Amino acid sequence: MEGMVRRDASPEVLQLWRNAECVAFDIDCTITINDSLDALGEFLGVGEQIQKITNAAMDGHLDLETALQQRLDAMNLTTQKIQAFVNSHPVEKRLVPNIRTLIEELQARNVEVFLISGGFRELILPVAKALGVPKSNIFANRFVYMADDNAEEDQVSSQSLRVTTFDPKEPTSRGGGKPEAIRRIREKRPYNTIVMVGDGITDLEAGQETGGADLFIGYGGVVQREAVMKEADWFVDDHAVLAEALPRLKVAMIGSGAWACASMRMVAENARSRRIFYPKVKMWVFEEEHNGEKLTELINRTHENPKYLPGCHFGDNVEACSDIVSVVQDADILIFCTPHQFVHRLCLQIKSHVKPGCFAISLIKGMRVRTDGPQLISTMIQRTLMVDCSVLMGANIANQIGPGSLCEATIASKNVEHARLLKLLFHTEYFYIDIISDVEGAEMSGTLKNVVALAAGFADGSGYLDNCKAVILREGLKEMRELSIRLYPSVRESTFFEACGVADLIATCSGGRNHKVAMEFAKRGGSDSFDTLEAELLHGQKLQGTLTSHEVQSCLKIKGWEADFPLLKVVDLIVNGVYEPADIARFRDLNLFPIVKSPTAEALAASEDAAMLDSIQRRVSILEVRGLV
Repeated sequence: MEGMVRRDASPEVLQLWRNAECVAFDIDCTITINDSLDALGEFLGVGEQIQKITNAAMDGHLDLETALQQRLDAMNLTTQKIQAFVNSHPVEKRLVPNIRTLIEELQARNVEVFLISGGFRELILPVAKALGVPKSNIFANRFVYMADDNAEEDQVSSQSLRVTTFDPKEPTSRGGGKPEAIRRIREKRPYNTIVMVGDGITDLEAGQETGGADLFIGYGGVVQREAVMKEADWFVDDHAVLAEALPRLKVAMIGSGAWACASMRMVAENARSRRIFYPKVKMWVFEEEHNGEKLTELINRTHENPKYLPGCHFGDNVEACSDIVSVVQDADILIFCTPHQFVHRLCLQIKSHVKPGCFAISLIKGMRVRTDGPQLISTMIQRTLMVDCSVLMGANIANQIGPGSLCEATIASKNVEHARLLKLLFHTEYFYIDIISDVEGAEMSGTLKNVVALAAGFADGSGYLDNCKAVILREGLKEMRELSIRLYPSVRESTFFEACGVADLIATCSGGRNHKVAMEFAKRGGSDSFDTLEAELLHGQKLQGTLTSHEVQSCLKIKGWEADFPLLKVVDLIVNGVYEPADIARFRDLNLFPIVKSPTAEALAASEDAAMLDSIQRRVSILEVRGLV
């Protein structure tokens, strides 16, 4: 008979198990180490008698209703006896090995767990609570009570009730009850695949009747019944086998800069500790040399990126690779974290190699400008690769996250299940994640704050005080919100109060790379170009704010909105060399003066600030060369 037992799952069975949307477990001898009524009978001194009745029922030699009533009669139960048993048998000592891990693995994958038992609800509730299974997901028998005849009439209470029988309305009180319970589940929730796991004949029936389970897995870790072993679609002695067979999501990181490496620390940590993810994470690295050695080899040897974020150790489960196709081709989750100007080309490179059903998340702050207006990076990824793409935005300064400093971020996603899985991938005790559905609002906030950070850097580098910076942050937040809502009317006001909004703005305007370079640009009076400062100060990292500023202005020009966003407009004019960095404090006034090629004498005489108009006249040639006038 042993040769007939299906201990190895067939490909078809394995696929059903991995695609299960609902798993129903028997309790006695499947989740707990014994039959609860047997244990209760032993506790009351009639264990041998009760066990004989149980075995006869589980082996199919005695109908369930008769077996239930015979056991109740033999035990002469009262509420006091039941409570005493529960108190003396803590749940942790009743569970079979690895059942908690298996149920946690299923719940992590959003698989609904039900308990279907011929045992009694009063004995099952503590087990369900310990395993995180809601009461509404329990199908079990119920005791029927009456007052104890020995109690005085005026002393009758819940402590003096006697069990007389069971409630026949519960499906598990009779033969065919477990298939009926599964049919009831299907009536309420349209699961495509339901799996039944159990040790007895009644569990086997659940997978054999019409409308029952799509797959029956026999469990023999406590007791092995011949009929169950012979007829089960898959038979296991350890729940760890089922847990190991569950699918694990493979994760790929596209990018290896400072922010990619800082976020990789959280990703790698969670991939190691959460069994829902495959432990090894691949990282695409643009190959270059550092200290005479290939960067990929350095990362794989030291488990950190010594060029872009030295000291941020992300563990030995990260594999750096310069071949982007091999990184993405079997991944279930793609994390994009590269300079935004390179993303479209990378997407075109990998579009024919992404795994069907995979999904993505963008950590990138920027936009792509087309003739009809801006395109968010997440939208571009989604349309090019035909995958769902969420975003992660927040006050995320890489060199502060790397050491484990407290931080928070926002995951914005239109897919609830993807958002839940992504939170599991990024959330740690020091990196807190909130979830919202406003993808456009979150991504626009993350994009536009880099331009505002330039303004804050110009102010700090020019020696202005905190009051001036406060004006810039307030106006910046206002313009971020206004432009986002104009472009995407679905954007929510509340998004700007999330980590992706005001928190990211504050952090970036204090310690981000855009603020740092803009401040130095102002200190040097604009004498050095942004390209020079990028190379000098960022050591290979890209300065996103200046490019984003140009993209934003292109968008505003397409829409005819330039005058409505004075701070964003003046920042771009400073970046283009039209105004001095110190002019940021006059962004409102500068927005009122039109840029003219040759101011007339009348205009100069009428102006209260002739020097400023003269400055405009002297710098207009720069605009002409760049096609801005």
